[in-house]
Amino acid sequence: MNETHILWPHKDLLDVDQLSRQDVAILLEQAANFQEINQRPVKKVPILRGKSVVLFFAEPSTRTKTSFDVAGKRLSADTFSLGKGDSSLTKGESLKDTSLTLQAMAPDVIVIRHSSSGAAQFLAERLDCGVVNAGDGWHAHPTQALLDCFSLCQTWGGNFAGKTLLIVGDISHSRVARSNITLLSRLGVRLRVCAPRTLLPTAIKSWPVEVCDNLNNAVRDVDAVMCLRLQLERQQAGLLPNLAEYARRFCLGPRHMELAKTGAKVLHPGPINRGLDLSSALADSPQSLILDQVASGVSMRMAILFLMATRNDMGAAV
Repeated sequence: MNETHILWPHKDLLDVDQLSRQDVAILLEQAANFQEINQRPVKKVPILRGKSVVLFFAEPSTRTKTSFDVAGKRLSADTFSLGKGDSSLTKGESLKDTSLTLQAMAPDVIVIRHSSSGAAQFLAERLDCGVVNAGDGWHAHPTQALLDCFSLCQTWGGNFAGKTLLIVGDISHSRVARSNITLLSRLGVRLRVCAPRTLLPTAIKSWPVEVCDNLNNAVRDVDAVMCLRLQLERQQAGLLPNLAEYARRFCLGPRHMELAKTGAKVLHPGPINRGLDLSSALADSPQSLILDQVASGVSMRMAILFLMATRNDMGAAV
């Protein structure tokens, strides 16, 4: 990697709305650098040797937690995992006291996932170390949006302006949708959403999106489609008549992609409910970027940890 110095202005990464276009460009560039490392036979560099990263996941996670763990280890940081069942939260300890206990151990970065919107900001306001939001309630998932942005950047050759992305599924309960819409619209991407009316947020009219309720119409001439998981655990009863009817109307399949632009790609943040969010035929097709997203997640999260853990080291050298 080339020797350059980067001044990263953010102590914490709480949502994409705090990032300027220059910040996003830095993250994309660094993720590309780390992607090259991830393709080497030996996928490890000593950049964060001596740094420590706490993975505080009070909500279940496979992809996000594992990719942050892999990202930290590939940078030679010490990573420590803490789940809700492993912490004193189960004994009634407050989030504030848990956070102060963690800070006393002097980590450089804490990555938190929590079911309560605003939990990451709550920690960031009280801790001296950097805090990364790995998903808080329905609110935000900035690192997922950034890795999706990186995947699309590679697919589109770095050109976002004039591209159209369709997001299909449970928009109302999706922090992934919120963060992606904020980030990609700022980069010039045209956004469409398609969902049952009961799964659209009440404020959707103020969002920078075109709203559709017919998947065949929504997918026409788009450059990419992002499918979302039905978050049944967050939904109230009665939002959907039944899952079979939802799948019939909103499960993306190969016939839908015939209406999209030639070469259009399919994304999904995972986990996939095959046959409900997305057909197996499409998930396993050459049009799918789903595994590319997973790989991009490691590279982007390496970039995030690197910039945040070294921001006070007289300019990050890479």
